[in-house]
Amino acid sequence: MALGLLTEVRMSVAEQIRSIAVEARQASFAMAKLSSAVKNELLLDMAQGLINNAEEIVAENKKDLAAGKERGLSSAMLDRLMLNEARIKGMADAIREVAALPDPVGEVTGMWKRPNDLMVGKMRIPLGVIGIIYESRPNVTSDAAALCLKSGNAVVLRGGSEAIHSNLAIATVLKGELAKRNIPAAALSLIPFTEREGVTEMLKQEEFIDVIIPRGGESLIRFVVENSKIPVIKHYKGVCHIFVDASADFAMAREIIINAKVQRPGVCNALETLLIHKDIADKFVPFIYQALDAQKVEIRGDETFRSFAPQAVPATEDDWYAEYLELILAARVVDGMDAAIDHINRYCSLHTESIITGDYGNAQRFIREVNSGVVMVNASTRFSDGNQLGLGAEIGISTTKLHSFGPMGLTDLTTTKFIVYGSGQVRP
Repeated sequence: MALGLLTEVRMSVAEQIRSIAVEARQASFAMAKLSSAVKNELLLDMAQGLINNAEEIVAENKKDLAAGKERGLSSAMLDRLMLNEARIKGMADAIREVAALPDPVGEVTGMWKRPNDLMVGKMRIPLGVIGIIYESRPNVTSDAAALCLKSGNAVVLRGGSEAIHSNLAIATVLKGELAKRNIPAAALSLIPFTEREGVTEMLKQEEFIDVIIPRGGESLIRFVVENSKIPVIKHYKGVCHIFVDASADFAMAREIIINAKVQRPGVCNALETLLIHKDIADKFVPFIYQALDAQKVEIRGDETFRSFAPQAVPATEDDWYAEYLELILAARVVDGMDAAIDHINRYCSLHTESIITGDYGNAQRFIREVNSGVVMVNASTRFSDGNQLGLGAEIGISTTKLHSFGPMGLTDLTTTKFIVYGSGQVRP
Protein backbone atom coordinates (compact mmCIF):
# COMPACT_ATOMS: atom_id res chain seq x y z
CA MET A 1 0.00 0.00 0.00
CA ALA A 2 2.77 2.43 0.93
CA LEU A 3 4.50 1.77 -2.40
CA GLY A 4 1.27 2.40 -4.27
CA LEU A 5 0.73 5.71 -2.50
CA LEU A 6 4.30 6.75 -3.28
CA THR A 7 3.78 5.98 -6.98
CA GLU A 8 0.56 7.98 -6.96
CA VAL A 9 2.31 11.01 -5.45
CA ARG A 10 5.10 10.74 -8.00
CA MET A 11 2.64 10.57 -10.88
CA SER A 12 0.89 13.60 -9.46
CA VAL A 13 4.14 15.60 -9.40
CA ALA A 14 5.02 14.49 -12.93
CA GLU A 15 1.60 15.38 -14.25
CA GLN A 16 1.66 18.80 -12.61
CA ILE A 17 5.09 19.62 -14.02
CA ARG A 18 4.08 18.54 -17.50
CA SER A 19 0.90 20.62 -17.30
CA ILE A 20 2.90 23.68 -16.23
CA ALA A 21 5.35 23.16 -19.11
CA VAL A 22 2.60 22.67 -21.71
CA GLU A 23 0.78 25.81 -20.60
CA ALA A 24 4.03 27.79 -20.57
CA ARG A 25 4.68 26.77 -24.19
CA GLN A 26 1.26 28.05 -25.21
CA ALA A 27 1.79 31.27 -23.25
CA SER A 28 5.14 31.82 -24.97
CA PHE A 29 3.39 32.30 -28.30
CA ALA A 30 1.32 35.12 -26.80
CA MET A 31 4.37 36.70 -25.15
CA ALA A 32 6.31 36.74 -28.41
CA LYS A 33 3.62 38.91 -30.01
CA LEU A 34 3.37 41.58 -27.30
CA SER A 35 4.53 45.08 -28.18
CA SER A 36 7.34 46.77 -26.30
CA ALA A 37 4.87 49.29 -24.88
CA VAL A 38 2.64 46.60 -23.39
CA LYS A 39 5.59 44.73 -21.91
CA ASN A 40 7.00 47.91 -20.39
CA GLU A 41 3.68 48.89 -18.83
CA LEU A 42 3.37 45.37 -17.44
CA LEU A 43 6.80 45.55 -15.81
CA LEU A 44 6.20 48.98 -14.31
CA ASP A 45 2.99 47.77 -12.73
CA MET A 46 4.77 44.66 -11.46
CA ALA A 47 7.39 46.87 -9.81
CA GLN A 48 4.73 48.97 -8.14
CA GLY A 49 2.90 45.82 -7.08
CA LEU A 50 5.97 44.69 -5.14
CA ILE A 51 6.10 48.03 -3.34
CA ASN A 52 2.38 47.94 -2.57
CA ASN A 53 2.61 44.42 -1.17
CA ALA A 54 5.97 44.74 0.61
CA GLU A 55 4.48 44.14 4.05
CA GLU A 56 2.88 40.85 3.00
CA ILE A 57 6.04 39.71 1.21
CA VAL A 58 8.21 40.46 4.26
CA ALA A 59 5.77 38.54 6.46
CA GLU A 60 6.06 35.47 4.23
CA ASN A 61 9.84 35.88 4.10
CA LYS A 62 9.96 35.75 7.91
CA LYS A 63 8.49 32.24 7.73
CA ASP A 64 11.39 31.19 5.51
CA LEU A 65 13.95 32.86 7.76
CA ALA A 66 12.55 31.13 10.83
CA ALA A 67 12.63 27.76 9.07
CA GLY A 68 16.16 28.48 7.84
CA LYS A 69 17.40 29.17 11.34
CA GLU A 70 15.85 25.92 12.55
CA ARG A 71 17.63 24.08 9.73
CA GLY A 72 20.94 25.67 10.70
CA LEU A 73 21.52 27.78 7.60
CA SER A 74 24.70 29.86 7.82
CA SER A 75 24.57 33.60 8.41
CA ALA A 76 25.63 34.13 4.79
CA MET A 77 22.77 31.96 3.52
CA LEU A 78 20.27 33.72 5.77
CA ASP A 79 21.51 37.04 4.42
CA ARG A 80 20.90 35.83 0.86
CA LEU A 81 17.40 34.77 1.88
CA MET A 82 16.37 37.84 3.88
CA LEU A 83 13.97 40.45 2.47
CA ASN A 84 13.11 43.83 3.94
CA GLU A 85 11.49 46.94 2.53
CA ALA A 86 14.81 48.24 1.21
CA ARG A 87 15.55 45.02 -0.66
CA ILE A 88 12.03 44.86 -2.06
CA LYS A 89 12.47 48.42 -3.27
CA GLY A 90 15.71 47.27 -4.90
CA MET A 91 13.80 44.47 -6.62
CA ALA A 92 11.22 46.95 -7.87
CA ASP A 93 13.93 49.32 -9.09
CA ALA A 94 15.59 46.46 -10.99
CA ILE A 95 12.29 45.70 -12.76
CA ARG A 96 11.92 49.38 -13.67
CA GLU A 97 15.44 49.41 -15.09
CA VAL A 98 14.57 46.42 -17.26
CA ALA A 99 11.44 48.22 -18.47
CA ALA A 100 13.59 51.22 -19.45
CA LEU A 101 16.00 49.14 -21.54
CA PRO A 102 15.63 48.77 -25.31
CA ASP A 103 13.57 45.77 -26.34
CA PRO A 104 15.83 43.38 -28.28
CA VAL A 105 12.93 41.45 -29.85
CA GLY A 106 12.55 42.25 -33.54
CA GLU A 107 15.95 43.94 -33.83
CA VAL A 108 17.61 43.26 -37.19
CA THR A 109 21.25 42.66 -36.35
CA GLY A 110 22.56 42.68 -39.89
CA MET A 111 21.45 42.83 -43.52
CA TRP A 112 23.41 42.04 -46.67
CA LYS A 113 22.74 41.66 -50.40
CA ARG A 114 23.57 38.50 -52.30
CA PRO A 115 24.72 38.53 -55.96
CA ASN A 116 21.19 37.50 -57.02
CA ASP A 117 19.78 40.57 -55.22
CA LEU A 118 18.32 38.56 -52.32
CA MET A 119 18.46 40.60 -49.10
CA VAL A 120 19.50 38.39 -46.18
CA GLY A 121 19.41 39.43 -42.55
CA LYS A 122 19.13 38.19 -38.97
CA MET A 123 16.37 39.19 -36.54
CA ARG A 124 16.25 38.73 -32.77
CA ILE A 125 13.46 36.50 -31.45
CA PRO A 126 12.65 35.12 -27.98
CA LEU A 127 14.12 31.80 -26.93
CA GLY A 128 10.60 30.59 -26.05
CA VAL A 129 10.19 28.98 -22.62
CA ILE A 130 12.99 29.45 -20.11
CA GLY A 131 13.26 27.28 -17.01
CA ILE A 132 15.05 28.78 -14.01
CA ILE A 133 16.12 26.56 -11.09
CA TYR A 134 17.56 28.55 -8.21
CA GLU A 135 18.31 28.57 -4.50
CA SER A 136 18.03 30.97 -1.57
CA ARG A 137 17.71 34.41 -3.10
CA PRO A 138 14.04 35.31 -3.62
CA ASN A 139 14.93 38.42 -5.63
CA VAL A 140 15.75 35.99 -8.46
CA THR A 141 12.00 35.44 -8.80
CA SER A 142 11.35 39.04 -9.80
CA ASP A 143 14.61 39.52 -11.73
CA ALA A 144 14.05 36.40 -13.81
CA ALA A 145 10.41 37.24 -14.46
CA ALA A 146 11.21 40.77 -15.61
CA LEU A 147 14.01 39.72 -17.95
CA CYS A 148 12.16 36.77 -19.45
CA LEU A 149 8.90 38.66 -20.00
CA LYS A 150 10.59 41.77 -21.43
CA SER A 151 12.47 39.58 -23.91
CA GLY A 152 9.18 37.98 -25.01
CA ASN A 153 9.66 34.64 -23.29
CA ALA A 154 7.55 32.60 -20.92
CA VAL A 155 9.33 31.47 -17.74
CA VAL A 156 8.98 28.49 -15.42
CA LEU A 157 10.56 29.13 -12.03
CA ARG A 158 11.59 26.54 -9.48
CA GLY A 159 13.02 28.15 -6.36
CA GLY A 160 14.60 26.42 -3.40
CA SER A 161 12.59 24.99 -0.53
CA GLU A 162 14.25 27.44 1.85
CA ALA A 163 12.52 30.38 0.08
CA ILE A 164 9.18 28.81 -0.88
CA HIS A 165 6.96 31.26 1.04
CA SER A 166 8.88 34.31 -0.23
CA ASN A 167 8.87 33.10 -3.83
CA LEU A 168 5.16 32.29 -3.82
CA ALA A 169 4.34 35.72 -2.39
CA ILE A 170 6.42 37.51 -5.03
CA ALA A 171 5.08 35.38 -7.89
CA THR A 172 1.48 35.94 -6.77
CA VAL A 173 1.95 39.70 -6.98
CA LEU A 174 3.59 39.51 -10.41
CA LYS A 175 1.02 37.09 -11.86
CA GLY A 176 -1.74 39.40 -10.70
CA GLU A 177 -0.48 42.02 -13.14
CA LEU A 178 -0.56 39.52 -16.01
CA ALA A 179 -4.21 38.79 -15.29
CA LYS A 180 -5.13 42.48 -15.44
CA ARG A 181 -3.97 42.56 -19.08
CA ASN A 182 -5.47 39.23 -20.12
CA ILE A 183 -1.97 37.87 -20.72
CA PRO A 184 -1.89 34.11 -20.11
CA ALA A 185 -0.98 33.48 -16.48
CA ALA A 186 1.28 30.62 -17.54
CA ALA A 187 3.72 33.16 -19.01
CA LEU A 188 5.03 33.26 -15.44
CA SER A 189 4.84 29.96 -13.58
CA LEU A 190 6.34 29.13 -10.21
CA ILE A 191 6.38 25.45 -9.26
CA PRO A 192 4.49 25.57 -5.95
CA PHE A 193 5.90 22.48 -4.25
CA THR A 194 9.37 21.64 -2.98
CA GLU A 195 9.82 17.95 -3.76
CA ARG A 196 13.17 17.35 -5.42
CA GLU A 197 11.35 15.22 -7.98
CA GLY A 198 9.86 18.46 -9.29
CA VAL A 199 13.30 19.41 -10.56
CA THR A 200 13.87 15.99 -12.12
CA GLU A 201 10.53 16.12 -13.94
CA MET A 202 11.12 19.69 -15.07
CA LEU A 203 14.40 18.61 -16.68
CA LYS A 204 12.52 16.06 -18.81
CA GLN A 205 10.25 18.60 -20.53
CA GLU A 206 12.38 19.09 -23.64
CA GLU A 207 9.28 19.32 -25.83
CA PHE A 208 8.08 22.44 -24.04
CA ILE A 209 11.04 24.14 -22.29
CA ASP A 210 13.78 25.50 -24.54
CA VAL A 211 16.59 26.16 -22.07
CA ILE A 212 17.36 25.60 -18.38
CA ILE A 213 19.33 28.14 -16.35
CA PRO A 214 20.33 26.88 -12.88
CA ARG A 215 21.42 29.37 -10.21
CA GLY A 216 22.77 28.09 -6.92
CA GLY A 217 25.47 25.95 -5.38
CA GLU A 218 27.83 23.77 -7.37
CA SER A 219 25.99 20.58 -6.36
CA LEU A 220 22.73 21.93 -7.80
CA ILE A 221 24.40 22.94 -11.07
CA ARG A 222 26.02 19.55 -11.48
CA PHE A 223 22.75 17.76 -10.71
CA VAL A 224 20.96 19.79 -13.37
CA VAL A 225 23.68 19.23 -15.98
CA GLU A 226 23.77 15.49 -15.34
CA ASN A 227 19.98 15.02 -15.44
CA SER A 228 18.68 17.52 -17.98
CA LYS A 229 17.37 16.59 -21.42
CA ILE A 230 17.14 20.34 -22.10
CA PRO A 231 20.14 22.54 -23.02
CA VAL A 232 21.65 24.09 -19.87
CA ILE A 233 23.37 27.46 -19.48
CA LYS A 234 25.65 26.77 -16.53
CA HIS A 235 26.47 29.14 -13.69
CA TYR A 236 29.14 27.34 -11.71
CA LYS A 237 30.82 28.68 -8.59
CA GLY A 238 32.44 32.12 -8.37
CA VAL A 239 36.13 31.71 -7.54
CA CYS A 240 36.96 35.38 -8.12
CA HIS A 241 40.52 36.75 -8.04
CA ILE A 242 42.19 40.11 -7.55
CA PHE A 243 45.83 40.57 -8.59
CA VAL A 244 47.67 43.46 -6.96
CA ASP A 245 50.35 44.47 -9.45
CA ALA A 246 53.68 46.04 -8.47
CA SER A 247 52.47 49.48 -9.59
CA ALA A 248 49.22 49.36 -7.57
CA ASP A 249 48.18 52.22 -5.34
CA PHE A 250 48.00 50.70 -1.84
CA ALA A 251 45.07 52.78 -0.62
CA MET A 252 43.05 51.99 -3.74
CA ALA A 253 43.91 48.31 -3.43
CA ARG A 254 42.81 48.21 0.21
CA GLU A 255 39.43 49.78 -0.52
CA ILE A 256 38.77 47.50 -3.48
CA ILE A 257 39.82 44.33 -1.66
CA ILE A 258 37.78 45.14 1.47
CA ASN A 259 34.73 45.88 -0.66
CA ALA A 260 35.14 42.75 -2.77
CA LYS A 261 35.57 40.42 0.22
CA VAL A 262 33.58 41.97 3.05
CA GLN A 263 30.54 43.80 1.66
CA ARG A 264 28.57 40.60 0.96
CA PRO A 265 30.82 37.56 1.32
CA GLY A 266 28.01 35.10 0.56
CA VAL A 267 27.53 36.06 -3.10
CA CYS A 268 29.20 34.64 -6.20
CA ASN A 269 31.04 37.85 -7.15
CA ALA A 270 32.78 38.16 -3.78
CA LEU A 271 36.58 37.94 -3.78
CA GLU A 272 37.94 34.48 -2.90
CA THR A 273 41.65 34.58 -3.84
CA LEU A 274 44.10 37.49 -3.57
CA LEU A 275 47.34 37.47 -5.59
CA ILE A 276 50.16 39.90 -4.76
CA HIS A 277 53.21 40.80 -6.85
CA LYS A 278 56.42 39.70 -5.10
CA ASP A 279 58.08 43.12 -5.58
CA ILE A 280 55.64 44.77 -3.16
CA ALA A 281 54.94 41.79 -0.87
CA ASP A 282 57.15 42.96 2.01
CA LYS A 283 55.12 46.16 2.37
CA PHE A 284 51.73 45.23 0.99
CA VAL A 285 51.19 41.90 2.76
CA PRO A 286 51.38 43.35 6.32
CA PHE A 287 49.34 46.35 5.15
CA ILE A 288 46.48 44.31 3.70
CA TYR A 289 46.61 41.63 6.41
CA GLN A 290 46.00 44.27 9.07
CA ALA A 291 43.12 45.78 7.10
CA LEU A 292 41.45 42.40 6.51
CA ASP A 293 42.05 41.17 10.04
CA ALA A 294 40.25 44.27 11.34
CA GLN A 295 37.25 43.10 9.27
CA LYS A 296 37.47 39.62 10.86
CA VAL A 297 38.58 37.96 7.62
CA GLU A 298 40.49 34.70 8.04
CA ILE A 299 43.41 34.64 5.59
CA ARG A 300 44.86 31.40 4.29
CA GLY A 301 48.24 32.29 2.84
CA ASP A 302 50.99 30.52 0.95
CA GLU A 303 54.46 30.21 2.42
CA THR A 304 55.71 33.54 1.05
CA PHE A 305 52.61 35.41 2.21
CA ARG A 306 53.04 33.93 5.71
CA SER A 307 56.68 35.00 5.83
CA PHE A 308 55.35 38.58 5.96
CA ALA A 309 52.18 37.77 7.93
CA PRO A 310 52.91 34.71 10.09
CA GLN A 311 49.50 34.93 11.76
CA ALA A 312 47.84 33.74 8.53
CA VAL A 313 46.56 30.16 8.30
CA PRO A 314 48.66 27.96 5.98
CA ALA A 315 46.93 27.52 2.62
CA THR A 316 46.46 24.12 0.99
CA GLU A 317 45.97 23.22 -2.66
CA ASP A 318 42.21 23.01 -2.05
CA ASP A 319 42.12 26.67 -1.02
CA TRP A 320 43.00 27.82 -4.54
CA TYR A 321 39.82 26.15 -5.85
CA ALA A 322 37.59 27.25 -2.97
CA GLU A 323 34.46 29.37 -3.15
CA TYR A 324 34.17 30.14 0.56
CA LEU A 325 31.09 32.39 0.54
CA GLU A 326 32.16 33.60 3.97
CA LEU A 327 34.86 35.75 5.57
CA ILE A 328 37.76 33.56 4.45
CA LEU A 329 40.28 34.59 1.82
CA ALA A 330 43.07 32.65 0.11
CA ALA A 331 46.21 34.72 -0.54
CA ARG A 332 49.34 34.07 -2.56
CA VAL A 333 52.47 35.98 -3.53
CA VAL A 334 53.33 35.51 -7.22
CA ASP A 335 56.42 36.32 -9.26
CA GLY A 336 54.63 38.70 -11.64
CA MET A 337 52.05 39.00 -14.41
CA ASP A 338 52.83 35.64 -15.98
CA ALA A 339 52.42 33.80 -12.67
CA ALA A 340 49.25 35.71 -11.78
CA ILE A 341 47.60 34.99 -15.11
CA ASP A 342 48.70 31.35 -15.00
CA HIS A 343 47.25 30.95 -11.50
CA ILE A 344 43.95 32.56 -12.46
CA ASN A 345 43.50 30.57 -15.66
CA ARG A 346 44.30 27.35 -13.78
CA TYR A 347 42.13 27.79 -10.71
CA CYS A 348 39.37 30.23 -11.67
CA SER A 349 35.76 29.28 -12.36
CA LEU A 350 35.58 31.67 -15.36
CA HIS A 351 33.49 34.13 -13.34
CA THR A 352 35.24 37.44 -12.50
CA GLU A 353 38.85 38.60 -12.12
CA SER A 354 40.36 42.04 -11.45
CA ILE A 355 43.79 43.63 -11.58
CA ILE A 356 44.84 46.61 -9.49
CA THR A 357 47.57 48.40 -11.37
CA GLY A 358 48.94 51.74 -12.46
CA ASP A 359 50.49 50.23 -15.58
CA TYR A 360 48.32 50.60 -18.70
CA GLY A 361 50.17 47.88 -20.59
CA ASN A 362 49.69 45.38 -17.77
CA ALA A 363 46.02 46.28 -17.56
CA GLN A 364 45.53 45.64 -21.27
CA ARG A 365 47.45 42.39 -21.12
CA PHE A 366 45.37 41.19 -18.15
CA ILE A 367 42.16 41.93 -20.06
CA ARG A 368 43.40 40.08 -23.15
CA GLU A 369 44.84 36.99 -21.49
CA VAL A 370 42.54 36.25 -18.53
CA ASN A 371 39.92 33.80 -19.73
CA SER A 372 36.87 34.71 -17.59
CA GLY A 373 33.42 36.09 -18.30
CA VAL A 374 34.17 39.44 -16.62
CA VAL A 375 37.67 40.96 -16.45
CA MET A 376 38.20 44.25 -14.59
CA VAL A 377 40.85 46.88 -14.04
CA ASN A 378 41.02 48.83 -10.74
CA ALA A 379 37.50 47.85 -9.69
CA SER A 380 35.84 45.55 -7.18
CA THR A 381 34.64 42.15 -8.34
CA ARG A 382 31.31 43.07 -6.73
CA PHE A 383 30.51 45.03 -9.91
CA SER A 384 30.14 41.74 -11.79
CA ASP A 385 26.38 42.02 -11.71
CA GLY A 386 23.82 42.62 -14.43
CA ASN A 387 22.37 45.65 -12.69
CA GLN A 388 25.78 47.23 -12.11
CA LEU A 389 26.90 46.59 -15.68
CA GLY A 390 23.87 48.28 -17.19
CA LEU A 391 21.76 45.21 -17.99
CA GLY A 392 18.99 46.28 -15.59
CA ALA A 393 19.13 42.88 -13.93
CA GLU A 394 20.60 39.51 -14.75
CA ILE A 395 19.21 36.06 -15.30
CA GLY A 396 22.50 34.60 -14.14
CA ILE A 397 26.23 34.70 -14.75
CA SER A 398 27.19 32.12 -17.31
CA THR A 399 30.57 30.50 -16.74
CA THR A 400 30.47 28.62 -20.02
CA LYS A 401 30.66 30.15 -23.47
CA LEU A 402 27.50 28.70 -25.05
CA HIS A 403 25.05 30.34 -25.48
CA SER A 404 26.29 33.33 -23.48
CA PHE A 405 29.28 34.21 -21.26
CA GLY A 406 29.25 36.40 -18.14
CA PRO A 407 26.21 38.26 -16.75
CA MET A 408 23.15 37.56 -18.90
CA GLY A 409 20.67 40.30 -19.67
CA LEU A 410 17.86 40.80 -22.16
CA THR A 411 19.82 40.21 -25.34
CA ASP A 412 21.12 36.91 -23.98
CA LEU A 413 17.54 35.67 -23.66
CA THR A 414 17.00 35.95 -27.39
CA THR A 415 18.32 34.10 -30.40
CA THR A 416 18.26 35.07 -34.06
CA LYS A 417 16.48 33.80 -37.12
CA PHE A 418 17.34 34.49 -40.74
CA ILE A 419 15.04 36.75 -42.71
CA VAL A 420 15.20 36.86 -46.51
CA TYR A 421 13.65 39.44 -48.87
CA GLY A 422 13.35 38.48 -52.50
CA SER A 423 11.85 39.83 -55.71
CA GLY A 424 10.86 36.58 -57.38
CA GLN A 425 14.21 34.77 -57.29
CA VAL A 426 14.27 30.99 -57.75
CA ARG A 427 17.30 28.79 -57.16
CA PRO A 428 18.91 27.55 -60.39
